Amino acid sequence: MKLAVLIDPLESLHREKDTTLGLLLAAQKNKIAIFYMTLEDIFLYNNTPFSYSKKIHLTMHKKKWFEIQKTESLPLSFFDFIFMRKDPPVNSAYIHATQILEFAENQGVRVINKPQSLREYNEKMMIHFFEDLYPETLISARQEDIKNFINTNKTIICKPLDEMGGKNIFKITKTDLNKNVILETLTNYGKQHIVCQRYLPEIKHGDKRILMVKGKPLPYALARLPKAGETRANLASGGMAKGLKLSKRDHEICEILSPFLREKELDFVGLDVIGTYLTEINITSPTCVRELEKIYKINFSKQILDALIL
Repeated sequence: MKLAVLIDPLESLHREKDTTLGLLLAAQKNKIAIFYMTLEDIFLYNNTPFSYSKKIHLTMHKKKWFEIQKTESLPLSFFDFIFMRKDPPVNSAYIHATQILEFAENQGVRVINKPQSLREYNEKMMIHFFEDLYPETLISARQEDIKNFINTNKTIICKPLDEMGGKNIFKITKTDLNKNVILETLTNYGKQHIVCQRYLPEIKHGDKRILMVKGKPLPYALARLPKAGETRANLASGGMAKGLKLSKRDHEICEILSPFLREKELDFVGLDVIGTYLTEINITSPTCVRELEKIYKINFSKQILDALIL
């Protein structure tokens, strides 16, 4: 069996925390040949998709934790599975990559997650398909609309539609003297839509990441807690982490989402839940697997890989 991942440059990944590396390690231990490629490596010749693919071996040593054994141009049909795990932003290069991957899918390669669904659904807008699960949310480029939303909800969170890891997330209050400049910057003076949500004080108890594989959740969530003086709970922004068993409400949310995720072949997904509310659905490159493994001493990477490819 041959598995390829389409990701950011391998050397940019965090050796001890990256979820993709956990999946690749599980595959390597299972005697599966592993390859990696970046957006720039894939191309389409006539109707055949190719990639300058790098066959790799993971040593996980501190100084040199991977070896590139061979680089060659291969048709994507060479692979049994391709995991599309390029981090946002979901820009034109990302969209074009999903279009090329769709040719591979049509030739029998199993691409996870489904390229069409990655194109069709925005991670921060998907919640709107599930009425009553999410807090009051506005997506707009108009500053007047956003200011009215602030006046109604008193305190809100604003963030870009296509970023990740806590980038450019702002907490804005009704009396915030900087709200004009924040909104001008985020919306590019009314030219760019952003997402605004009612601020949830329950964030002090954690922004829970719930991982779903083939429509079924892992039994534990990773609660990401903001550090002192910080609004953002993202680990990339310095948030602290603790493991939690899924609550009754968490299970209810997962059960409601499961049929949709399975229908759209979104096989590996991360839900963000604050309090009782679903705030985001991560479909590009959900993370937090290795943090959960460290807490619970369970090889979730192997469990996820087995569920995805067996």
